[in-house]
Amino acid sequence: MKISEEQLKKIQAQVKVRSQLVNDIGAVEAQKHELLHALNNVMEKTKETADELEKEYGKININLEDGSYEVVEVEEEKEEEVVEEK
Repeated sequence: MKISEEQLKKIQAQVKVRSQLVNDIGAVEAQKHELLHALNNVMEKTKETADELEKEYGKININLEDGSYEVVEVEEEKEEEVVEEK
């Protein structure tokens, strides 16, 4: 007993497409992993650069358009007292 030739070709084509899609997903996931690793490296380098700039200039906000900066004023943390009502 066999399925029809048309049914066999149909299911073979579907299995082939599914296999190709699974293969493509694996390739995309590998590329995603590489991109996430590259992003992490850039973020680490950005943090290092920010630390270097802070050592030289203190806390600043930099305008990325022209390189100008403003000093960030650091406010001392104030402790708030909680008053309980009876």
